[in-house]
Amino acid sequence: MLPTTTDDLIPGDLIQLDHQATTPCHPLVVQAMEPWWQQEWGNASSRQHRLGLTAAAAVASARHRLASHLGVEDDELIFTSGATEANNLALLGHARARAKAEGHCGHVITVATEHHAVLDPMHQLQREGFELTVLRPQDNGLINANALSGVLRDDTQLVSVMAANNEIGVIQPLQALSDVCKSRGITLHTDAAQAFGHVRLIRSDLGCDLISLSAHKLNGPKGIGALVKRRGVSIQPLLWGGSQEQELRPGTLPVPLIVGFAAAADLAHADLETRQHQLSVLTNQLWRGLKSRHPQLLMNGAHQPRLAHNLNITVPDVSGNRLHRCLKRFLACSSGSACSRGKPSHVLQAIGRSRVEAEASLRLSLGRTTTATDINRAVEVIAACISQLDGSQ
Repeated sequence: MLPTTTDDLIPGDLIQLDHQATTPCHPLVVQAMEPWWQQEWGNASSRQHRLGLTAAAAVASARHRLASHLGVEDDELIFTSGATEANNLALLGHARARAKAEGHCGHVITVATEHHAVLDPMHQLQREGFELTVLRPQDNGLINANALSGVLRDDTQLVSVMAANNEIGVIQPLQALSDVCKSRGITLHTDAAQAFGHVRLIRSDLGCDLISLSAHKLNGPKGIGALVKRRGVSIQPLLWGGSQEQELRPGTLPVPLIVGFAAAADLAHADLETRQHQLSVLTNQLWRGLKSRHPQLLMNGAHQPRLAHNLNITVPDVSGNRLHRCLKRFLACSSGSACSRGKPSHVLQAIGRSRVEAEASLRLSLGRTTTATDINRAVEVIAACISQLDGSQ
């Protein structure tokens, strides 16, 4: 039986299954950042005294560690405020630079299931004169090399496909897509915010020219991310006012956040395979538990390949608003991206769900601290809410 009021819940008793929106900062990450807020408070651009030199050395160390996890050179990694800024810098910056070099605005391509941090910059390029194609994926959320090849043109300059979807968790075949782009001299960008720290991302395996990252999706701090830019790929800056980050991203570097980003990446990669196996077991436990109680449930996105900590389901024939109102007292989850402002998921609608079905969907995303007890409780709560709403209870 479900509790009937929030008073029935003890503080902190909410079941946390919204780790794709953000993650708690790991205690060891907080510990790593702590000295850089007060004791070592120098500006990394101040090279005339110890405080500044110490800060610069910390940034250099963090940059090297992050670059090593991706198999890239240190100077190919540019710090930003997060993946949204990295996406804008990559897409707007490269498209404009390429249009200037080639003397015309060309053709750009993305996918309908991308995050708005990619879709919105692409639509801005369209307003500036670029021609835009938005590919619709298969019903399982994946696109393939043939689909991409079918929309390429002689003037295609840039393609953007996310590594792992932020709502349905599917992992796109970037290497195959890269082969298609490389054969035509087309730049490939990927938003890897949801993938970095959860799957191994080696640039040579992906074949991408531009990769966007964010720290807060892997138990790091909010407000810091990076753009990985292959040497020789041109970018126009979006901001001006300093020479930091190769004059592509001016501004005082946030040393504590950069240190925290590297610490979080180190932790994520140290136990990546073990953690992903454990999360996969828990995610399967969650799906089997729910499906056994309500066989009508639908999984959104391909079963594989997908992120181990993602489960996205549609509950047919129930009110989405009522479903989420029932759950929010006991469970932290979402119906889509945290940036969607409550609108029905464009991702789910792009893979064939109706607006009503998209509203009655749940993105359940597990984290480093999720336990089997949490999963058992989540199954009971979600199943009970569905039973109340569909009249089976």
